[in-house]
Amino acid sequence: MLPSRHLRSAARQRSHRPPPAAGDASSSSSSGRLDPEVIRSNKAITAHMRAGRVADAERLFAAMPRRSTSTYNAMLAGYAANGRLPLVASLFRAIPRPDTFSYNTLLHALAVSSSLADARGLFDEMPVRDSVTYNVMISSHANHGLVSLARHYFDLAPEKDAVSWNGMLAAYVRNGRVEEARGLFNSRIEWDVISWNALMSGYVQWGKMSEARELFDRMPGRDVVSWNIMVSGYARRGDMVEARRLFDAAPVRDVFTCTAVVSGYAQNGMLEEARRVFDAMPERNAVSWNAMVAAYIQRRMMDEAKELFNMMPCRNVASWNTMLTGYAQAGMLEEAKAVFDTMPQKDAVSWAAMLAAYSQGGCSEETLQLFIEMGRCGEWVNRSAFACVLSTCADIAALECGMQLHGRLIRAGYGVGCFVGNALLAMYFKCGNMEDARNAFEEMEERDVVSWNTMIAGYARHGFGKEALEIFDMMRTTSTKPDDITLVGVLAACSHSGLVEKGISYFYSMHHDFGVTAKPEHYTCMIDLLGRAGRLAEAHDLMKDMPFEPDSTMWGALLGASRIHRNPELGRSAAEKIFELEPENAGMYVLLSNIYASSGKWRDARKMRVMMEERGVKKVPGFSWIEVQNKVHTFSAGDCVHPEKEKIYAFLEDLDMRMKKAGYVSATDMVLHDVEEEEKEHMLKYHSEKLAVAYGILNISPGRPIRVIKNLRVCGDCHNAFKYISAIEGRLILLRDSNRFHHFRGGSCSCGDYW
Repeated sequence: MLPSRHLRSAARQRSHRPPPAAGDASSSSSSGRLDPEVIRSNKAITAHMRAGRVADAERLFAAMPRRSTSTYNAMLAGYAANGRLPLVASLFRAIPRPDTFSYNTLLHALAVSSSLADARGLFDEMPVRDSVTYNVMISSHANHGLVSLARHYFDLAPEKDAVSWNGMLAAYVRNGRVEEARGLFNSRIEWDVISWNALMSGYVQWGKMSEARELFDRMPGRDVVSWNIMVSGYARRGDMVEARRLFDAAPVRDVFTCTAVVSGYAQNGMLEEARRVFDAMPERNAVSWNAMVAAYIQRRMMDEAKELFNMMPCRNVASWNTMLTGYAQAGMLEEAKAVFDTMPQKDAVSWAAMLAAYSQGGCSEETLQLFIEMGRCGEWVNRSAFACVLSTCADIAALECGMQLHGRLIRAGYGVGCFVGNALLAMYFKCGNMEDARNAFEEMEERDVVSWNTMIAGYARHGFGKEALEIFDMMRTTSTKPDDITLVGVLAACSHSGLVEKGISYFYSMHHDFGVTAKPEHYTCMIDLLGRAGRLAEAHDLMKDMPFEPDSTMWGALLGASRIHRNPELGRSAAEKIFELEPENAGMYVLLSNIYASSGKWRDARKMRVMMEERGVKKVPGFSWIEVQNKVHTFSAGDCVHPEKEKIYAFLEDLDMRMKKAGYVSATDMVLHDVEEEEKEHMLKYHSEKLAVAYGILNISPGRPIRVIKNLRVCGDCHNAFKYISAIEGRLILLRDSNRFHHFRGGSCSCGDYW
């Protein structure tokens, strides 16, 4: 990665360069022609660089008595081609008279290294620009999802060549803006077959096969790529009859045509047909082998995939990545790591796949360690890797680590694109940092529906319904159309904030206003909304009137509402439905036990525990996490293994006395055991979230928030206690439980005790 300060200085410190060395004198002869020896040396440098012999090129360059600008350009291009991007910047500063090629090479290096802000700065300072300059700016911004900026540079170009037009067309296609691609296509008559194929491929990629077929049928000339696009398109859609018909009709086929059919059969579960075509192929390349290996992996036939992989005569890095991804998707982390460790060559996809394997497997520490190792190896971090690690930071609320990643994202030029930008928004919200989430959102140069949905859902989970609805109103002023996920977030915002009438209004108008038909998720939000407000009968009636049968999530929402409003009869009815649908859902047994216990029905509460034992249902243990100085600490109830446990317990004892003086009373009805009150108080005092909060107060400097995650829903006693603690200690406590966020400040919670 090129340090930004060095890159900026490469373009800007032109006036501070020392006088040229003797070897940098003009290479022209007395007749004005270039020195033949310099020309020969330039060609030799280029040959060395193309062969990857960078050291040989450097030795020849250093020994040259005379050099031309072309000499420097040969070195610049060689460094760029061999990934020596920092050397491009340092050598550029040494060129006595850089030309447009010199500037373009540095510009390309900046784009490759994702330093787009520096690339834009260099572009603005270039004395002369040509079509290559504009094409680099178009392609680099398009590659990062910044299509509007790509179009800006396309429109700036005084003269556009075929590369410019095809680059802008590809930018629209790759980023899913196919209609804009079609508009650009229709604005010009003279397109080559590459352009026709690019647009057709865009339609295929986004599932618009009728439009792709219309283009295919009226193409003035087709090549083998045209046939391959259509064959693979029909295959991906599952229409293997039409795919095979076109395959048989193709006047010319290549290895990719056959591979498309193999992939199509594989993707549609027709493994035997795929293998027959594969075995009949007159020629196979690495892509063909990879497709057949992927076919076995798709069916989770990892032994067969490994056997075929071992038979491959021509493995490439994609072959290894296919096996790595297959093991990762199958949850076979040890096998995935073994493949990763034995790979003869790794690329950014390899690292991203292993990161994803760890992240999806819940191995947060391994994910972060591998990312650090990736940086030490000098591997370029692609968008997938950044998004994966941001997701891990979000899962464990590692805010400090996430903020460091944000800094790297900005330096890499990724922070403003939708793909990683959306992951950044989710990370800040899940870490409880709404201010930085909003700032990141405001800084995004482009937003898609996921960006808006993340903001709405993020505010909703924090209980900031008003802010969520403000974002929704902002979204409605843009060209982005709300979808069903948007309305789930809106209804959740109303539910978590007690905006009952507003939620009801959105629910019954969303089909007319936004074309969104109510799905189970929307009904679940409404049941939760009505239930939390105490309108249990209305919630139950809504479930009866739904066009589909209630699922366990809906019954769970009703059961939760029954707990809040202490309605054991309705709670029992809801629980029985859940036990029928999900007999191993431990959380529902505990919730119903809680309802019975809080009503003093200990016999019924004991029956629940007996039922769990008889059915082999195990209660999920509660854990809480807190990040302190880039290290995540985990606590369980009554934790006796933490190295600072004595200090934590002593602090909690003192804090308990101060809380009671302020009016705190333990909610002993939350304890699901028929024991003495004093024992109940003791059991409540050392819940995992209290231990984590106490540790945070002891180790995080005053003025900074205490951020804690719990894997289960926070209990009523801890919720009440944290209100007192926030006032007594003067601290902001942010608690993320399995359902939502709670912001405790000055003796109150953002949920308004409405959770």
